[in-house]
Amino acid sequence: MSTPLDQLFIKVRSEKRAALIGYLPAGFPSQQGCIDALTAMVEGGVDAVEIGYPYSDPVMDGPVIQAAADTSLRNGTGAAEVMTTLAAISQIAPTVVMTYWNPIERYGVDKFLSDLKGNGGSGVITPDLTIEESGEWIVAADRHETNRIYVVAPSTSDARLARVTSATSGFVYAASLMGVTGTRTSISSGARTLVERLREVTQLPIAVGLGVSTPEQAHEVAQYADGVIVGSAFIRLLQESTTPEEGISKVRELAADLSKGLKRA
Repeated sequence: MSTPLDQLFIKVRSEKRAALIGYLPAGFPSQQGCIDALTAMVEGGVDAVEIGYPYSDPVMDGPVIQAAADTSLRNGTGAAEVMTTLAAISQIAPTVVMTYWNPIERYGVDKFLSDLKGNGGSGVITPDLTIEESGEWIVAADRHETNRIYVVAPSTSDARLARVTSATSGFVYAASLMGVTGTRTSISSGARTLVERLREVTQLPIAVGLGVSTPEQAHEVAQYADGVIVGSAFIRLLQESTTPEEGISKVRELAADLSKGLKRA
């Protein structure tokens, strides 16, 4: 398997830097607004994109992303809108979908993976799918040559890290701390320790998410991780802007600042 995401990590490793990964829920702040904001992120320097599939019970998401998902759901965002966004953004950057398991199951596992690949998707992040419940998913994702990206946390045991990473492809999503998404004033020291533990059991790229919001934090994480994931900081800019144009401009600027932080690393 060699998806655009796989090729990206080969590229950034050759450049001795981390990849910058940006996140937005599909349909936020509107269907076209999401596509415009993600395009601005890529123009600013984001290397890869996570498109969130908005869900009514987002156990991993903090208040900023939950509010954005609520807006998205009120806008009528569903599978069709997620795939439309994926089709647009995958033309300009490697793109994955982050979704809870219930929407995949409701959509149909094979149909979801077929449509995802048909719209240019490189992989799927499934934060609430456990390895024990992944049998059907692993077989289907292999069949559709789609990366399976699992989330691990500082509390994950060494034995379980080995088991989870053996079923993962694309990259490992390392949650920087126990808790939900959101911007924070500092990155937990547990993030570095978790990455070090992961290096003992896998050669896959490791991307750190949850809490990264400033160029300084991105620079810090890029010292030890292969990817830096930023979501809430972009969402907050869109939520606080008085016009769509202002939001797009601020998103592009933050992406550029974060990208410079990574390149300094």
